[in-house]
Amino acid sequence: MRHISLMLVSVAAAAISVSPASATMRIIGDPGGAVIDYVERFEAARVSGEPVIIDGACLSACTLAIALLPRRQVCATPKAVLGFHAAWRRTPNGGRVTSPLVTQVMYEVYPANVRKWIARHGGLSERLILLRGHELAAMVPACDAGPAIRARPTTRTIRS
Repeated sequence: MRHISLMLVSVAAAAISVSPASATMRIIGDPGGAVIDYVERFEAARVSGEPVIIDGACLSACTLAIALLPRRQVCATPKAVLGFHAAWRRTPNGGRVTSPLVTQVMYEVYPANVRKWIARHGGLSERLILLRGHELAAMVPACDAGPAIRARPTTRTIRS
């Protein structure tokens, strides 16, 4: 499974061209979306060195920020909330079905402490589980903890 997650990141990296970061990415209300879109977004940020601040809701595929970015490049404010659930895809008739393979890949790329937290809260299922407050602060660096986050004066905000 680990090789599948690395392959997913490699394919996304090959598909995009990255220029140096000119701003900080601030996530304040992101409901998530297609996993590949988030892999591409966070891989571009990782390569460029663009800092990512989680300053509100970061749900579903958005949580890949903490999996794909180095710890020194991503931080969370006291307002941050990460929401995890199983991956799913649309069916031809407009419904949705859980995707066990994508769910497993996502789970495996999260840091070990996050995987343990997810397991303690019932695993990745259709139910949304929220990581916030002191538990989140123990797993993701606080935004005031690193110079890379303060170094960029301009910010682009991600909201949906």
